[in-house]
Amino acid sequence: MRARIWGSRGSLAAPGPDTVRYGGNTSCVEVRTSDGEVIVLDAGTGMRALGIQLDTEDVRRVHVLLSHLHMDHVQGLGFFRPLFRDDVEVHLWGPPSTVQPLDDRIAMYLSPPLFPVSLSEIPSRIVFHDATDEQFEIGRATVTATNVAHQGPTVGYRIEEPGAAIAYIPDHEPAIGVDLRSLGSTWISGFALARDVDVLLHDSQYSEDEYPNHVGWGHCSIEHVVTFAELAAVRRLVLFHHDPLHTDDDLEHLCERAQQLWRGTGSQPELAYEGMQIDLSSRGTAGHEEKVWDHSKV
Repeated sequence: MRARIWGSRGSLAAPGPDTVRYGGNTSCVEVRTSDGEVIVLDAGTGMRALGIQLDTEDVRRVHVLLSHLHMDHVQGLGFFRPLFRDDVEVHLWGPPSTVQPLDDRIAMYLSPPLFPVSLSEIPSRIVFHDATDEQFEIGRATVTATNVAHQGPTVGYRIEEPGAAIAYIPDHEPAIGVDLRSLGSTWISGFALARDVDVLLHDSQYSEDEYPNHVGWGHCSIEHVVTFAELAAVRRLVLFHHDPLHTDDDLEHLCERAQQLWRGTGSQPELAYEGMQIDLSSRGTAGHEEKVWDHSKV
């Protein structure tokens, strides 16, 4: 199982000279299972470039797993090339709602005046699924979706194959007025998704100084994400969902702070960046690739 990051920014795309090292596109992560299934975690603006790549491979089936339906996580859907091919099947998963089915909620975006093409006019075969608490299979991988603390219906995902597990929780505020260390594991939002995973991609939007002005907004401080990952015994923490106001230098300062706080048994926390590739094919060596800046991927 392998993963590649196509967008790691949160809230709003932020392209420009100050974000070139870590990227300005919003949340989108590609996961390839060992048997070749294509899983796409969220449909942020990074999805556009992924769709171009998949088109060159002539991929005929894609599974898109949405954590929630805020604009920064669905804005790339309308620019995803496989969606506009009549020989492609797209399985679209998202958090259930008691008010509207998933297809109706997606149609609110994929329709005028927000988008020139209506959902009913898209040529690919789209199959909608509610991401409930029940596990489901995609090829050889087992996927778990669980509700997490964020504004509106939101889920995180855990994808497992024998000997490898990755968790994706891009928008998450597990500590609202409480010390996470004072809670039992069953009381910590998202804990079961992250427990003992090889790689955790997790919300790290705010510094400790910024967080008090954003309590209840649904995002983490650096201290919270580090504590969460330590308690869950995560082997590798990848800081994700970067604030659009944070420059590359700001992000590196936040990462340095995360590394100062880290007391876990795994590797030091690191920053997600566009083009980052993570190999989970062998537990114990998962993701320890050399970091090389390839600006053609940013």
